Amino acid sequence: MSSPRDGPSSEGPATDGGEPTEEESGPLALVHRFRSSENQVVVFVREMLSSASIVLAIGLLLFAVSGVWPPMVAIESGSMEPHMQKGDLVFIMEEGRLAPAAAQQGTGVVPYQAGKDAGYKKFGSYGDVIVYQPDGKDYQTPIIHRARFWVEKGENWYDEANKEYISAENCEQLTNCPAPNSGFITKGDANPSYDQSNGMRLSDPVKPSWVRGTAEVRVPWLGWVRLQFSGAAYLSPGTATLSSTMTSFTPAATLPSSGEPLSPTGDIATDRSVGAA
Repeated sequence: MSSPRDGPSSEGPATDGGEPTEEESGPLALVHRFRSSENQVVVFVREMLSSASIVLAIGLLLFAVSGVWPPMVAIESGSMEPHMQKGDLVFIMEEGRLAPAAAQQGTGVVPYQAGKDAGYKKFGSYGDVIVYQPDGKDYQTPIIHRARFWVEKGENWYDEANKEYISAENCEQLTNCPAPNSGFITKGDANPSYDQSNGMRLSDPVKPSWVRGTAEVRVPWLGWVRLQFSGAAYLSPGTATLSSTMTSFTPAATLPSSGEPLSPTGDIATDRSVGAA
């Protein structure tokens, strides 16, 4: 007698229809269901994870190139105008990487005068624009300003200074003169004074260990996204301080460019008071 047409196959045992097979309930099946599900909650979680993965991948790539975290900062103020504008997103790099021959020995940073002698320009003027921690204090918002010149500990730097940027008649009247330590004298391009001088006094001369990196590339407007979240986008001009600073967010940070400090996320500053040179 012939077996039923829909009867069991001789190729293998039949399942009892109770418990699902490994193919139906294993890890790969769960992943497949997660990727193909049309459930609104699952779709939302899937898109969030996808976006986060892309941002993380970009951030890690930028970190690998720059050696600095966060690798990007958003400008919050105008202390570096016209070469950096509020809302710019700036890519920064570890100062020792690809340092030119004109860099101050042992620092990787080219100050203004050395840059002028070598024809080395960054962001519309001579020398490097650096991001530094005022007085080396981690709780202070970082500042993004141009390195002007190097001083040695105990040096009378009054004669080397541009008299347009100081309000003193001699070293005794000049803040941080003689220099309390070796380091860079810095200034925001749009600021009237050095960061280390009377009326500004944002920091002592900037030691190499206080430098977080050098500014390399700016992208106009993209920093406004970060500023919207920090609230800096709504600040009136009168609320800005005289220094350029940054706030960090991953993978970017915020930096005020006109006498404002920087605040952290990647490392961007909100509108706290810090100066620009």
